[in-house]
Amino acid sequence: MIQLDDDGVLFGGVKPVPGEDPAGEFCLLQAEVPRERCHLAFRARTREQVDAFYQAALAAGGIDNGAPGLRPQYHGNYYAAFVHDLDGYNIEAVCHWPASD
Repeated sequence: MIQLDDDGVLFGGVKPVPGEDPAGEFCLLQAEVPRERCHLAFRARTREQVDAFYQAALAAGGIDNGAPGLRPQYHGNYYAAFVHDLDGYNIEAVCHWPASD
C-alpha cells in the first residue's frame, strides 16, 4: 500500500510490470460525492476471463454496458467488457494482453 498525499491510497506494486495498468492495482481517492455511480475496473489475465465475467454478470442480472471486445481508443490490446450492476455501478473487466495463440 502506498499513501497518495492526504487524499488516497494505492494498493499494488510501486512500478507496474508490462501489461499492468500504470495507475496500479486499486486506488481509492477521497472526493466529493459523485452525481453518477462510480466505475470499477478489474484486470483479467486473459480475454477468456473477460468473456466469462461478462456472461456471469449478465446471468446474475447485470445490464450490458459494452460487450467484450477491443477498445483501441485506449491501446491496441485493450480488451474489455462493461456491465451495470444491480446498484447502477459500471463494472469493467479488462485484459491488456494480446489474444493467446
